[in-house]
Amino acid sequence: MPDKCWEDFEIGDILKTPAITITETHVVNWGCLTGDWYPLHFDEEYAKNTMFKGRIAHGPLTFGMAVGLMAVAGVYGDSIMAWLGVDKLRIPAPVRIGDTIHVEAEIIGKKETKQPERGITVLRYLVKNQRSETVMDFEFTLMMHRRQS
Repeated sequence: MPDKCWEDFEIGDILKTPAITITETHVVNWGCLTGDWYPLHFDEEYAKNTMFKGRIAHGPLTFGMAVGLMAVAGVYGDSIMAWLGVDKLRIPAPVRIGDTIHVEAEIIGKKETKQPERGITVLRYLVKNQRSETVMDFEFTLMMHRRQS
């Protein structure tokens, strides 16, 4: 039996993570992993002449870090059966090298499934920087174990 289950999460619950500082190493490793060597992330002279006025981290890197921070925080325990998708992803502000991000996730939806051992949970992830500015916002849908009565 999982240590946490669908029933342990209520609409309105807020789950918070520790923070991490996005480093040059994160950006370079992400570029190596994905092949995304776009100059906005790797060429300071190019990036200075963009609306960002300097290099920024990849959006998908920020998304990956947000998902990882939730895992590191251990807030789900072993309740997750499957990730079902992401919706409404927005990036209202860039993440710069040296920014420190964390996640505040709110349970915004829950529903039972036809299978009594499973439940669906929807969370709204707000990724925030050290100035409490939201740098990414999305809805994350998970299938979770349910308690068997």
